[in-house]
Amino acid sequence: MDKPSVFRWGILGTGGIAKAFTADVKNLPDQSVVAVGSRTLDSAKSFASAFGVERAHASYEALVADAAVDGIYVSTPHPMHHPNTLLALNAGKAVLVEKPFAMSAQEATEMVSLARKKGLLLMEAMWTRFLPHIAQIRKILAAGTLGKITTVGADHGQAIPVNPKGRMFAPELGGGALLDLGIYPVSFANLVLGTPSKITAVSDRTFTGVDGQTSILLQYTSGAHAVLNTTLDAATPNRAFIVGTEARIEIDRTFYAPTSFTMTAKDGRVLQHFKNDYPGHGLREEAAEFVRCLRAGLKESPLMPLDETVSIMKVLDEVRRQIGLVY
Repeated sequence: MDKPSVFRWGILGTGGIAKAFTADVKNLPDQSVVAVGSRTLDSAKSFASAFGVERAHASYEALVADAAVDGIYVSTPHPMHHPNTLLALNAGKAVLVEKPFAMSAQEATEMVSLARKKGLLLMEAMWTRFLPHIAQIRKILAAGTLGKITTVGADHGQAIPVNPKGRMFAPELGGGALLDLGIYPVSFANLVLGTPSKITAVSDRTFTGVDGQTSILLQYTSGAHAVLNTTLDAATPNRAFIVGTEARIEIDRTFYAPTSFTMTAKDGRVLQHFKNDYPGHGLREEAAEFVRCLRAGLKESPLMPLDETVSIMKVLDEVRRQIGLVY
């Protein structure tokens, strides 16, 4: 059987997540980062030099027009995801979009609609969805081992240094806890329980007006609750749990990265301990899934369906409405 050709990535944006993604993709023998695009040639050249990337483009337009690029990874600040993705799709490129997928459900819907019209693969880079411990948890949920799910909990808090000029505090860049950090607990709850029937949110603001800490209660027609928290003010445990009538799963720190978990029966017996022996960062798993889908002729990933991405954005929109968060 012929060995598949190497998939050639173009990196749109040169920030920290782009660097982490590019470094981790080096662990995949059938993939390579061959081009990078930035708003300035100096930035693109610096990135290319640091990671051994062949071509540096001085604009995003030049990157997406590069015939030697098979797919685009969009890693620019949140408000740019929508226009950058449309740019790449209109150039005929498959696109992997860093989370949050967009700034709103409306933007997300436009991105999805264009991808479907063009017949191109589009996927949200919610890397947690593709990690080994989550794959095992999916199997447990599908088997019904936990019984009826009653409660899901997750938190994501980091002690972000106060910086009036920092991206995390800038309304114009989609700053605040919700879109950067809170999307992980919200996406996790959606993975386990689906779309909520009721959303309740409270929040406290930072000095720039973005949310510093937000707590969210999601309720479901099944009677289940998801209790979620996110904050810029302190380093929280960053753990998650799923409680059912027969057993529970407790995911260790950091729940959204490669980690371990324990499944315990309602009588206290440990049913399974999933050990974390994953090498490297873990961002490469989203790249692996993206290329798997492309080679299989899929236009979206069954592990991160586009309709689910839009549904999650609708939850975030409602949370923003309730807490009065306007970008």
